[in-house]
Amino acid sequence: MKNEILYSDKLFESIKHIDENGVEYWEARELQKVLEYKEWRNFKKVLGKAMIACKLSNNEVFEQFVELNKPIVGGNGNIQNVLDYKLSRYACYLIVQNGNPKKEVIALGQTYFAIQTRKQEITEMGSTELAANLFRVTQTEDVLDKKKIKGEEEACDTHYKAGKAVRNAIKEIGSTMPEKLPTPEKFVKEIKTEMKQ
Repeated sequence: MKNEILYSDKLFESIKHIDENGVEYWEARELQKVLEYKEWRNFKKVLGKAMIACKLSNNEVFEQFVELNKPIVGGNGNIQNVLDYKLSRYACYLIVQNGNPKKEVIALGQTYFAIQTRKQEITEMGSTELAANLFRVTQTEDVLDKKKIKGEEEACDTHYKAGKAVRNAIKEIGSTMPEKLPTPEKFVKEIKTEMKQ
């Protein structure tokens, strides 16, 4: 299992790009090859499903899937422009969630992008929000363990109840609700970049 995780990290990291603003992205045609889709038309169907999921989750599709014209050399040596996409991490996550589940690389991609997305969420939280989330998670784990909860439905219900209790506690003591907290001035990633300079 450890080798699979290392393999997936290297595989998806190898095609990651960083733009002039330090924002990471992936190109759809490169991701297509890594995810073992031989033909663009088949991968385009997966892209379409991912875009629908993006829209239905109230995210701006064209911020996550930015259209590009990419020059390629055709079989006769002529240069032609083909459609490509500059993909955010979230877009890649949606793509692997909608990919062919029979492919091992899709499962690896699902794990990679889920973990990387979660890491980014954590680095973008302020200390108050991070502490509230950590408290909610530890309390949920404790209840799941003490009550020996095994079923998915009961586990989800336990997570919901713990989250609701934490929110009620925040409200009761008069603290700021997580969604009303200010966005940190600097994210961990920016601080690390500044330290390297």
